Amino acid sequence: MSYELIITEKPSAALKIALALADGKPKKQSNKGVPYYELSLNGKKIVVVPAVGHLFGVGEKNKSFKYPSFEIEWVPTSQIDKTASYSKKYADTIKKLSKDADSFTVACDYDIEGEVIGLNCIRFLCNQKDASRMKFSALTKPDLVSSYKNKANTLCWGQANAGETRHFLDWLYGINLSRALISAVKKAGSYKTLSSGRVQGPALKLVVEKEDEIQKFKPEPYWQLELQGVLKNKNISAWYKKEKFQDEQECKDILEKTKGSNGEVTSVLKEEKQQLPPFPFDLTTLQTESYRTLGMTPKKTLATAQQLYLGGYISYPRTSSQQLPVTIGYANILEKIKSIKEYAAHCQELLSKNKLWPNQGKKTDPAHPAIYPTGIIPKELNEDESRLYDLIVRRFLSTFGESALRESTAIIITVNSEDFIAKGIRTTKPGWYTYYGSHSKKKEEEMPATVNGDLVVVKEIIKHDKETIPPKRYSQSSIIKELEKRNLGTKSTRAQIIDILQQRGYVQGMMLEATQLGMQIVRTLDKYCPKIQDEELTKHFEEEMEEIREHKKKEEEILKEAKDVLVDVLQGFKEKEKEIGEELLQAQKEHEQKINTVGTCPNCGEGVLMIKRGKFGRFIACDKYPDCKTTFNIPNTGYVKTSDNECEHCKHPTIVISRAKKQPQSVCINPNCPGKESNNEKEEVLSEKEGKKCPKCKDGTLKLRKSVYGQFYGCSNYPKCRYTEKINSE
Repeated sequence: MSYELIITEKPSAALKIALALADGKPKKQSNKGVPYYELSLNGKKIVVVPAVGHLFGVGEKNKSFKYPSFEIEWVPTSQIDKTASYSKKYADTIKKLSKDADSFTVACDYDIEGEVIGLNCIRFLCNQKDASRMKFSALTKPDLVSSYKNKANTLCWGQANAGETRHFLDWLYGINLSRALISAVKKAGSYKTLSSGRVQGPALKLVVEKEDEIQKFKPEPYWQLELQGVLKNKNISAWYKKEKFQDEQECKDILEKTKGSNGEVTSVLKEEKQQLPPFPFDLTTLQTESYRTLGMTPKKTLATAQQLYLGGYISYPRTSSQQLPVTIGYANILEKIKSIKEYAAHCQELLSKNKLWPNQGKKTDPAHPAIYPTGIIPKELNEDESRLYDLIVRRFLSTFGESALRESTAIIITVNSEDFIAKGIRTTKPGWYTYYGSHSKKKEEEMPATVNGDLVVVKEIIKHDKETIPPKRYSQSSIIKELEKRNLGTKSTRAQIIDILQQRGYVQGMMLEATQLGMQIVRTLDKYCPKIQDEELTKHFEEEMEEIREHKKKEEEILKEAKDVLVDVLQGFKEKEKEIGEELLQAQKEHEQKINTVGTCPNCGEGVLMIKRGKFGRFIACDKYPDCKTTFNIPNTGYVKTSDNECEHCKHPTIVISRAKKQPQSVCINPNCPGKESNNEKEEVLSEKEGKKCPKCKDGTLKLRKSVYGQFYGCSNYPKCRYTEKINSE
């Protein structure tokens, strides 16, 4: 019997669509462990089957390591990436089910990536030229039923072609530029995996330019005067009206003039400002606000939001819109959220208003509205999901709130004709702050009620010696905003690009600091082939892909233009390949030297301890080997980072070990550090060998110690005797 085959992007979406459309209960089937669902809708048989993200990726027709290379094609992801071998069974299942299908519908996420996933499944696995298209922004039953009833007869070809063009462009740039960099280093006599890309290059350049600003910055001294006193029995702080003195003598003169005198209030200035409710979340503002209030990185925010979406709890997160359409049903969502205790009173208050209308932003998205809670009540959320869900719900509520009122007060205090200003601010009407809760994080500093002529008892006037500070580095949040502002990358890829820069060792830290390697790559490419990192060129292609989406341009002409640019760039690169390679290799050596330097050798005092990699994994050794044979074991799992700190117990260097889902741990490299000795009385009682003679040196005794590997016995005569013994875990 023939049926309609509906293809979804993820297994969880397949289940939700099947449950939403089925007249009764859908029947779960399985092929090679891949779930799919059979159901009946108004007497019509439907089969819903999931993909698992991209089942096809861009690959080279004839594999080589040469550049430039332009002969590309779509290849099963399982053939490109060994870690994605599981995707083959999903592809095989779709292909098998397509044989008896007489109609096809794509129900992947309605965005560029979802369109490409659906298109590739339809043409390569189902052997079809087109399919119907469901478009939805939330995985709720009403949304899915409506989406099915109103599905389009064809794929969104503008979106599909734009998506395919993006994949091809990113491959052409990424592979060719990366091969050029690797080849250059190889020409210089070494091998190192380096990478660049269409967006990666300009993004790295932004971070490096900021680092250059910081390094070139020369601090300049300035001085400030602060009055500390008492007004109406309340301690206050006031600053001299001239915020910064460039001339220290001028500052000293005023300090001398006001010394030993009290002040008088000569003016009280008050100003009340209205703060409008916030706009609904688009992805960028969700990522930046989550970073500000929850300390969650943009990458983690997107991943967590995706899980909330797949659970049906929020709408599609990859959106550029800051507008909520009436069609989502404001009151209906509030009625449902009202069942959650924390939001009940807020929802009831909003529902009692004569009119419900959110404060809409200007940004729109042709595919999806702003992010909103669907009204489906979460059952089990982990900590990150719970925190992010709370932020999204409270933002949604806040958009319907009244404006808040904030009153700022400036009190002018005159001391011997010299004016100091005390400032405060308070909320006079909380408005939407009430709904936003702890996420508001507003400053409150109420000033004492005062009038002209009131006495200010001056306790002290302090001269502060200060220096101007360099510009701040980009945070993981602010770089996302900057990339969006410059139209570099997409809302879905920006966080991933920053992650790649960190993985490659080009940038480091939460406040993004360009490493020596990252800075040298930018400087070298700027010197020999600046077009590789040309922000305007990247922006130009982003605009052209939007024109493909709007059916104003064709994929072929954009790709031809990109190939012409690459041929020109790479030809110039090849002419300077050796010089480029030598500069990059030197930067790489300096980078590796820095990140692998642990500290001074505690035994010989002359050598430097370095992280090494040998036959049996990582270890730390003195660079004076073979004269100094000092070594320390370190774990072979987790990320190890060197530190400038030394152990407070034994003065050995420390390292920082980071493991998945665990807080970074600062560890002393000394296995016999006194700070690692066990203080657990129960363990000491159970230890049979504690205090016994060392079987190696015969002089020392065995002590129970701890390291990153766990507990062990070590000789008390360390470092003279390095005997250790594992503890029997049975």
